[in-house]
Amino acid sequence: MPQRRRDSPPPRTGLAEKEVLVGFLDYLRGCVVGKVQGVPEPAVRTPGVPSGTNLLGLLKHLTHVERYTFLGEPVSDWPATFHATADETVDELVDTYRGVISRANDVIAACTDLESRAPRPAKGKDAPSMRWALVHMIEETGRHAGHMDILREQADGATGR
Repeated sequence: MPQRRRDSPPPRTGLAEKEVLVGFLDYLRGCVVGKVQGVPEPAVRTPGVPSGTNLLGLLKHLTHVERYTFLGEPVSDWPATFHATADETVDELVDTYRGVISRANDVIAACTDLESRAPRPAKGKDAPSMRWALVHMIEETGRHAGHMDILREQADGATGR
């Protein structure tokens, strides 16, 4: 019988705009981690759709997006970010993701004005505001968390956030 979980409710956040944005982003980040934990090999990296999309690849991709968006680290090959190598483990990629999130949250916490520019690898380029970066990361993470919901259910029947 498939494992069913109750969905966790949306996060309770403070009233300030940044608290709301970070609260929802952290909530989605936690959902992403929950989707890869407990999935055995090779199911965690087995594509669930013809495009090759898989749970571990989505986690790795989101790690790169966080690095780019909040840490200003360059990405030379976006399609490659969707592919975990054979020697990358769930635990290793979750630890890396959590480390990047911690560093990103430090950058976000230091931002006193959401209209200020987010970091970008190429200085002088049209960097978006930190507000835009937060909303984009919520959208990006939410989109891929939805993909992960489906892939996880295909892998072992587990549902819920």
